[in-house]
Amino acid sequence: MSDAIRHVTVTGRVQGVGYRAFVADEASARRLEGWVRNVRDGSVEALLAGPAEVVADMIVACRRGPSMARVDAVRDEDGNPDALKLRRAGERFSGQPTI
Repeated sequence: MSDAIRHVTVTGRVQGVGYRAFVADEASARRLEGWVRNVRDGSVEALLAGPAEVVADMIVACRRGPSMARVDAVRDEDGNPDALKLRRAGERFSGQPTI
């Protein structure tokens, strides 16, 4: 398994429904590194880093989301390793402030 870093942007009804907490919990359970945050345009974005198969499985989970969410689309792009520096010190996966 090779390492992968993916930047995902999720649109739909994904704010105010526990979507960030869902991503953080799922990513932590998979021992992924990265972060998740709301974007003022109503989307949620996340950086997911870890074994390629695990990251791919996490993206499938992002397409599903928590029960209260409605995911319309997930844009999946190569992630920049430098973006991992946005995590809080000492955390593998962090929730970030809205941008």
